[in-house]
Amino acid sequence: MPESSLKSRPSHNPQRGDIFFASLFLLATLLLLSQIGTETSWVKGTKFFAQPRFWPAVGLIGMTVFASLYFVRSVLSKRAENEVKEVILWLKSLEYTLWFMAYVVIVPILGYLISTLVFVYALSLRTGYRERSILLMSGVTAVAIVVIFKGFLSVKIPGGQLYEIFPGAIRNFMILYL
Repeated sequence: MPESSLKSRPSHNPQRGDIFFASLFLLATLLLLSQIGTETSWVKGTKFFAQPRFWPAVGLIGMTVFASLYFVRSVLSKRAENEVKEVILWLKSLEYTLWFMAYVVIVPILGYLISTLVFVYALSLRTGYRERSILLMSGVTAVAIVVIFKGFLSVKIPGGQLYEIFPGAIRNFMILYL
């Protein structure tokens, strides 16, 4: 084996967060395996390998065995430093899921255009952008997204409750295009 490929091989020490991930994976496989009796069936008179429960059971038992081995390897090997910090870093990424869920809740209230502008600016600020040119481009991007999706692609997004305060013709235009 060439010497350069030996240098790029990963070490046998676990990565940060390895034990946590192994624990989650093992718990998930055990949960799925515990549900096999209620989610699949064993049919009388059907050949063994044709049973509806057989192949899912084989897959789940295999997953559980390998998850158990992975967990044991992670626990017995030299623990990586900062395991808790790594898990906290993973959990921080869930913040953006909450941003998206808030956006989905706000769109029917404020409308697509206003919600998109608010969230694009908020996320730009959240990620650390403060320059006027970047914030201007964020606004242009938000308007372009709305125009492309509602105007050109005719994506059906419900009009916001806020649109009800506008006069009829303006309200209809905003519901259809903004």
